[in-house]
Amino acid sequence: MRKVGLLGGTFDPVHNGHLLAAETARDALGLDEVWFIPTLVPPHKPQPGTDGARRRDMLEAALANNPAFRVEDIELRKEGTSYTIETVTELRRRYPAAQFHWIVGSDMIRDLPNWRRAEELAEAVDFIGLERPDQPSDDALLPEYIRSKLVRASMPLVGISSTDIRRRIREGRSVRYMLPDPVIEYIQRDGLYES
Repeated sequence: MRKVGLLGGTFDPVHNGHLLAAETARDALGLDEVWFIPTLVPPHKPQPGTDGARRRDMLEAALANNPAFRVEDIELRKEGTSYTIETVTELRRRYPAAQFHWIVGSDMIRDLPNWRRAEELAEAVDFIGLERPDQPSDDALLPEYIRSKLVRASMPLVGISSTDIRRRIREGRSVRYMLPDPVIEYIQRDGLYES
């Protein structure tokens, strides 16, 4: 079976921290591929300010030189809020020969039991928890059905966030080395995040 990591998010914009997270998970677990899944309407944060087509285009530009990474726009083509269990169910239907692993940051690991249909999700995927040195988590607080499906990977501490990047662009400050160059070029060409 092909081992596929799934990394969801708004990616508004995709930045080098996202790419490092995907590569960390790919390397640590020997994944064949990592699919980036931009969400249309996330259930746990505000609606992205940039439309889905542009966020997908920026992802495609960022991933173009890595054959192990690709964009899966299943959630962008769906109306309404995107829930992980619905996405995973559909991907398993489409790709029965793939073994899926949902990649989550250390800040989201403890929230997994609160995700929609969490027990069903844990039956469908394994979880890769990217543990940052500044956010250790206690697996004892997690229910067994998640604990038994959770593998940890050590994530380097990277202080990059999409929120900070958007603020820096509005202020006319540099985002060089925070974003892949093709993403910077796309943002500048389209005048994104300037106001």
